[in-house]
Amino acid sequence: MSGKILVVDDEEIVVRSCLRIFGETDYEVDAVRSGVEALQKMDETHYDVLVLDIMMPKMDGLEVLQRVKESHPDIDVVMVTGLSEIETAVQSMKLGAFDYLPKPFDPEALKLVVGRAFEKRRLQQENLDLKSEVSSKYRFENIVGSSPRMQNVYRLIAKCAPTNSTVLLRGESGTGKELIARAIHYNSLRKDKAFVPVDCGSLSEQLLESELFGHVKGSFTGAVVNKRGLFEVADGGTLFLDEIGNISLATQAKLLRIIQEREFKAVGDTRMRAANIRLISATNKDLKAMVAEGTFREDLYYRLNIFPIEIPPLRERREDIPALAFYFLKLFGKELGKEMTEFSVEAMNMLVNYNWRGNVRELENTIHRAVILATDKVIRQGHLVTMIDMGAALDSDIPKTSDELKRFKKLARENSVKNIEKLFILEALKRNEWNVTKSAEDTGMQRTNFQALMKKYDIRIRGTEPDSSEVESTGS
Repeated sequence: MSGKILVVDDEEIVVRSCLRIFGETDYEVDAVRSGVEALQKMDETHYDVLVLDIMMPKMDGLEVLQRVKESHPDIDVVMVTGLSEIETAVQSMKLGAFDYLPKPFDPEALKLVVGRAFEKRRLQQENLDLKSEVSSKYRFENIVGSSPRMQNVYRLIAKCAPTNSTVLLRGESGTGKELIARAIHYNSLRKDKAFVPVDCGSLSEQLLESELFGHVKGSFTGAVVNKRGLFEVADGGTLFLDEIGNISLATQAKLLRIIQEREFKAVGDTRMRAANIRLISATNKDLKAMVAEGTFREDLYYRLNIFPIEIPPLRERREDIPALAFYFLKLFGKELGKEMTEFSVEAMNMLVNYNWRGNVRELENTIHRAVILATDKVIRQGHLVTMIDMGAALDSDIPKTSDELKRFKKLARENSVKNIEKLFILEALKRNEWNVTKSAEDTGMQRTNFQALMKKYDIRIRGTEPDSSEVESTGS
């Protein structure tokens, strides 16, 4: 896909790196070393995507982002920053950034996020040609998250989507397995045909077989008419079997035959029918362990596990929480007719530090309720406390003994101190234009002690001079 990119970074090594990375693509790329030059360049030339560093002298990336969104709202901006703390990411998302990447970034990660920005633009331009709102909802670029774990998921989707391979999605409940399945379908050659989801955990064995394979009139009590099965409904498209670990051994045997022979027989029928479907399955269970227990067929497991994709739980990709939170904030704000713009720092810290045992689905429900409760444009900590159990934020279980309670309390104190210390250092550096000596004096600390805290949280001033105007934080 062709298009024009402008790279804005005051570090020559980063600019050279971006030019080399994009030199391997079909994109046209220009580069400048300051925000002022970037704004001038965009007044002269049309760009599709802006790759913008946050920490720059004179005019930082956040100010450039704000001005770009005012004068060129159609440009998608990918923020690049050495600051991994929540506040900076939150601010860039609030101002309209498409996504953000931490330094140092992997070349493939940069190409992937820029590719997603271009895919978004392409879909917007071709919106009138899309057959329905449903198909656009599940396009690849609508999956939120730029963490390394999710980047790997995107790569796997991109590899398997154009094929007819059977896919097995593994992950906890609420991680978005059906969203991934739909993304695979709507990026496949079968996208113009049906996507048919089936919840295998909510149907009895007899009802599930009737739903999947169909039945003929009189085949069992209550079968008063012929009924098409979902294998037939999904003809030419994709059949998604959710929670496949719940199906009985008898149904497993019939499913195995369909996968092997590409044909099936309706309940009570004698005629075989062709099964021209792509099969995507999902489970929150360990199917391999079930094979060892004898509750899941080994031959079926290997047939389903041709192309496995592991969907990480939200607690293992916490850096995606701000982007997801803003996505749901805008979604429910629009749905409820409220102009929602931001989260308080305390609220976002609360969201990021919570364990999310219900994963993305739980986060979605929490933001939905918070938007309902909010009385202005900001989601605050008080809007979240009734939904978020702070005990669960520390561990997945409530303490049962005195020793466990002591351990939990110690962990809570440690986490609170860490958050306060890190914010204390970052705020001092911001107040003093990232000058370490001035920041230490401003806080009343010895410079060595101030630097020790910076080292503890891996907050580094980038550049050769001690008072460099850029800072990098890669700590948690």
